[in-house]
Amino acid sequence: MVESSLNPIVKPREYRYLSPSTFWSIRQGFPKWLSLLLISLSLLVPLTIWSIVSSLQILPPIFLPTPLAVVEAGYKMFTEANLLADVISSSGRVLAGFVVAALIGVPIGLAMGTFYSMDSLFAPIVGTVRYMPVTGFVPLIIIWVGLGESSKILIIMLGVVLYNAIMVADAVKFIPNEMINVAYTMGATRWDVVTKVILPATFPSVLDTLRVNISGAWNFLVIAELLAAQNGLGFKIIQAQRFLQTEKVLFIIVLIGAIGLTIDYGLKWISHILTPWADQVRH
Repeated sequence: MVESSLNPIVKPREYRYLSPSTFWSIRQGFPKWLSLLLISLSLLVPLTIWSIVSSLQILPPIFLPTPLAVVEAGYKMFTEANLLADVISSSGRVLAGFVVAALIGVPIGLAMGTFYSMDSLFAPIVGTVRYMPVTGFVPLIIIWVGLGESSKILIIMLGVVLYNAIMVADAVKFIPNEMINVAYTMGATRWDVVTKVILPATFPSVLDTLRVNISGAWNFLVIAELLAAQNGLGFKIIQAQRFLQTEKVLFIIVLIGAIGLTIDYGLKWISHILTPWADQVRH
């Protein structure tokens, strides 16, 4: 009895096994049909609620027009008001501002993530200025560059450039030090480490950063086109707002969302083509 009390019988450990789940699986594959079903529901449910609320006129049409009224307004703008020219103008401004922001922000981010000296130099400026509202710079931008296209491009660039720098810098900092140390061990120079280790390792993250931040460029479009613009989607929104043409405002907002979604999928496709080795990391 004494021996049994000193050496109690240890029960075997019970293991819990997860029951299989298709819907709640964590990165274990997902059926294509179920993915398409959920995508359809995410689009159809809000559209159905919108149709019901607007058709029953729970809210006045001036506040919430029907989807059919929005589509009709869009058709008239394309056929009678040359909306396609506004799409081209706004797309050109967004593209110009975003390209400038990428050409400035990406190299700064690479430098900040690679060199402690550059991080110490740029981090205080980037960390401070990114909290300042871009709208606060509008009066200064008008004084500096006037009311032409340069001011609109500058506003879009300022709204995106610092986020490019910060996100790229963080991507560089996530590169394991072991990769860099191995390169030095094999006789690599600093330039070799930058060009053959850091740049290839961060290139997929740079593409993802640009894909995410281009949405910010479109968000600053309306602010940019407040500056004496005579065309553009933001200008059309402001013009329709003055006359309480809610259906036109909603159509242009949906149109901007559709353009942005197309660009997003296009950049994602380009990323898959250029960096196929990063697919597992992305998913």
